[in-house]
Amino acid sequence: MNFLSIFVLIPLLMLAGLWAARGIKAIRGVMVTGASALLIASVVLTFMYLGERSTGNTAEMLFRADTLWYAPLHISYSVGVDGISVAMLLLSAIIVFTGTFASWRLQPLTKEYFLWFTLLSMGVFGFFISVDLFTMFMFYEIALIPMYLLIGVWGSGRKEYAAMKLTLMLMGGSAFLLIGILGIYFGAGATTMNLLEIAQLHNIPFAQQCIWFPLTFLGFGVLGALFPFHTWSPDGHASAPTAVSMLHAGVLMKLGGYGCFRIAIYLMPEAANELSWIFLILTGISVVYGAFSACVQTDLKYINAYSSVSHCGLVLFAILMLNQTAATGAILQMLSHGLMTALFFALIGMIYGRTHTRDVRELAGLMKIMPFLSVCYVIAGLANLGLPGLSGFIAEMTIFVGSFQNNDVFHRTLTIIACSSIVITAVYILRLVGKILYGTCTNKHHLELTDATWDERVAVICLIVCVAGLGMAPFWVSHMIGESVLPVVSQLIP
Repeated sequence: MNFLSIFVLIPLLMLAGLWAARGIKAIRGVMVTGASALLIASVVLTFMYLGERSTGNTAEMLFRADTLWYAPLHISYSVGVDGISVAMLLLSAIIVFTGTFASWRLQPLTKEYFLWFTLLSMGVFGFFISVDLFTMFMFYEIALIPMYLLIGVWGSGRKEYAAMKLTLMLMGGSAFLLIGILGIYFGAGATTMNLLEIAQLHNIPFAQQCIWFPLTFLGFGVLGALFPFHTWSPDGHASAPTAVSMLHAGVLMKLGGYGCFRIAIYLMPEAANELSWIFLILTGISVVYGAFSACVQTDLKYINAYSSVSHCGLVLFAILMLNQTAATGAILQMLSHGLMTALFFALIGMIYGRTHTRDVRELAGLMKIMPFLSVCYVIAGLANLGLPGLSGFIAEMTIFVGSFQNNDVFHRTLTIIACSSIVITAVYILRLVGKILYGTCTNKHHLELTDATWDERVAVICLIVCVAGLGMAPFWVSHMIGESVLPVVSQLIP
């Protein structure tokens, strides 16, 4: 069996184990065992990939396997990874592992919750290892479907509305995506669904590229919170349970940026050069609009949700700059944002579970009562605003340096506008930290407030270590990503 198939097999075994489990201890045991196995597998894969790279094997995709599924449409179970895929798998495993501990005490319907959570995880892992267009789309849909129930049943606030809005908008994006994938397949001669083979053939007519590129980019861009199709994101994040918000913002939204780069840009480079300016304007709006919107929110989850719109906008913005440095920064931003937004949502869920409110106006003085959670919240905020030494700094710096390499007024003007989001982010993060952590606690539950439990500390500490690790030692990741970015950007016409 191909090693990469482990990332689909383990979630399948977890589903079977959860189905057979009786009692909360057995359910937790299955989840911890499965999440730990996924994390170990992702770490092993990372070392295996780095080992292959050190021997001079610079193949575009490693650990390939192909099994024909449906011959008439050339659909295969085709898997393979490069540095980008390996980084995304490692991120996904970290979020699933920490999300399991963040959901440790979830009630009621614990088994059903973890069943859907595991199915969502399987879709994410399957998407990142696939190199067949249809298989990628299949896992993409598997990742989206559980969100409706996870939010609608276990969420809070206007959860039914948020679940329906998220599902309808993402399914609308899927419709555009399916049309784009079919257009690529038939435009390439209808002989293969393998994206690597389509890229090598490079025979999609330019006129067709100009049709399928916008549809494909838009289809993935909806999940990446592309303006003006971002409105599902804040409501979905605000209503989702803690671990689902972590996985949704930390990993699921990264499927959008990954798909835009891996399919839209890679397979249709001429159209990307011709039409990227349209989406650059939209992503530039996302970056600034998301940051300004976060400034005026009073709900902790909405603040982080709009912050995610801004940071995910930076990912698409960098991808559309169509050069290696900016694209490397985009992948680093996916990793950085995935870790720090998961940390934020975990901490918000822990604070809400104790204070029973997410309203900033009703929170103050938490530092005296919950020092561990408060210090961790400060660290998450500093990572979000790009403090050197943490993951946000290296990602954003790489993006802006790469974006400024485009030596024309249009691209440099948009880059300067996007840079303003750094200042705006600092404003709302520092104001938020000062408001909720310092002063006198006025919450009506202040006598009952406690600090983090052991399971919460495991989740939070793991994420902080990763955020700091990526910030202080980013070069092995950036080199791994940069080599994998090169085959894509090399196809772009200057």
